[in-house]
Amino acid sequence: MARYKVDITGINTNELKVLTSSEMIKLFERYQNGDLSAKEELINGNLKLVLSILRSFNKGNYNMDDLFQVGVIGLIKAIDNFDLSYNLKLSTYAVPLILGEIKRYIRDNNSIRISRSIKDLAYSILRYKEAYFNKHGKEPTTNEIAKHLDVEEYKIAQALDSLKEPMSIFEPIYNDGGDTIYLMDQIADKKELNSDKDMLISLRRGLNKIKEREREILIERYIIGKTQMEIAASLNISQAQVSRIEKNAILSLKRMIK
Repeated sequence: MARYKVDITGINTNELKVLTSSEMIKLFERYQNGDLSAKEELINGNLKLVLSILRSFNKGNYNMDDLFQVGVIGLIKAIDNFDLSYNLKLSTYAVPLILGEIKRYIRDNNSIRISRSIKDLAYSILRYKEAYFNKHGKEPTTNEIAKHLDVEEYKIAQALDSLKEPMSIFEPIYNDGGDTIYLMDQIADKKELNSDKDMLISLRRGLNKIKEREREILIERYIIGKTQMEIAASLNISQAQVSRIEKNAILSLKRMIK
């Protein structure tokens, strides 16, 4: 359980109250009759809902205190607009609003700049999807979104892709208990090597001295430009094995050309 815990400064999350359905209904009735103290009780009684959503962001490089505050804004919006007559749970209605606030905050604070027009289109798509889901209980298709916003379908995917978080090329994506495979290992190197003649001569001599399998993998990776996955498929071995052989070969070459 500890690894799923979200720590928020100044709040003992274990002591947060969780309201029952009957308590929730009574508080909403009081709030909708003008009792503002009932609103505060509703907020405090649903903070664990915000925390449960934050768990999916807990492994990223985010300030959990900031995301919690933003998530609470989404919760307050949900409470202000919730309608008991729809016979719907508050959590069902609130989750998309809380998520929307958090994701908007992350996008607006992203270090990568996206053009205003694409950003505006992305927000329009999200607003329409949210409204459509609240009305129909399901997500609209790309075609429906494109028709409603009067844009080409490919622009829908393009705008939504622009909202995805950037990933470091040093992000670990696999570990078999030994060598870790990073995202950069999946990226083909299509650039020509810009080395001087002495370095090329040293590398050529070194390549002739290392094992045949090591030489083959280095040539495939750094001259032809294949990914580790492509090499693994052609040699009928695992990607972890390719990564291990590649690292050993590079270490051997470094020792030879020093």
